[in-house]
Amino acid sequence: MSRPLFLRIVNALGQWSDYFTPKVDAVNRQGLSPLQKCTAAIRQLATGSAADELDEYLKIGETTAMEAMKNFVKGVIDIFGDKYLRRPTVEDTERLLKVGETRGFPGMFGSVDCMHWQWERCPTAWKGQFTRGDQKVPTMILEAVASHDLWIWHAFFGVAGSNNDINVLNQSSLFINELKGQAPRVQYMVNGNQHNIGYYLADGIYPEWAVFVKSIRMPISEKDKLYAEKQEGARKDIERAFGVLRRRFSILKRPARLYDRDQLRDIVLACVILHNMIVEDEKEEDIEENLDLNVAASSATVQEPENSPDENVSFDRVLEKDTHIRDRSAHFRLKNDLVEHIWNKFGPT
Repeated sequence: MSRPLFLRIVNALGQWSDYFTPKVDAVNRQGLSPLQKCTAAIRQLATGSAADELDEYLKIGETTAMEAMKNFVKGVIDIFGDKYLRRPTVEDTERLLKVGETRGFPGMFGSVDCMHWQWERCPTAWKGQFTRGDQKVPTMILEAVASHDLWIWHAFFGVAGSNNDINVLNQSSLFINELKGQAPRVQYMVNGNQHNIGYYLADGIYPEWAVFVKSIRMPISEKDKLYAEKQEGARKDIERAFGVLRRRFSILKRPARLYDRDQLRDIVLACVILHNMIVEDEKEEDIEENLDLNVAASSATVQEPENSPDENVSFDRVLEKDTHIRDRSAHFRLKNDLVEHIWNKFGPT
């Protein structure tokens, strides 16, 4: 994290709460500065160190360091959550679709997957519902959607680790805006056919819905092999995002040592927000030039949402949207069109 970004966060937290402002005690002694408290919080997030390891480095006690981290993550979510955990706007959607088209996937928003975080302090009575056979230890699950630039557009955390990705999907808010008609409307052409709903790249466990594009498990023809190669290569965006997120915030690589699930959720969401802030801060202007975004013409059109956030939506309309999202026939039509499109675009001439 760059120094200007760190100071921006410190100043914003100082305006958010008196906890991050300089104070003087009854005998006129200066208390801990906001820089000490924010540094203690970020050190715990970035290195995964215990709170009592900071007493000599920052002259701050274990209890105060834990309190600083809890207040820090709450402040980051309250101040920056609306911007850095937002769903894609019309402008964001246009850019994502243009990037997807240059990579051979018109209509693609990004990649979706789940990540486990070990919960060391899970109560003994809960361990059965938080443990899955392949994990061996109690965990909680983070569902996320990431784009090519590692920006995380959706983060849903807190489901017990015994669940699989489908169970997490059924509990998350990934498609809540689409169901309410509050997501940007998309139209794009693939292999000469029009499609009216965007999609995410997913692995094999996800259902065969119109909003998911999966690989071909055992490709036989050259077309299927090329499609599987491109799909699996592009889907690694979410795996890269998880890897970078864990590397930047090592607290997510180590077992969680807190008892409260809400506090763990705040930590994960704050790490995602800080990750997006760093991505924005480090983004180079030529990233779009490297993807030839100024050269390639997009066949997709993006329009404003049907309904505003304050507008009530009828239940019948929600059911109609849900039917479109879960349409298996649309899933296979889109997949066949993408196989032909990728073959025509990247196949041998």
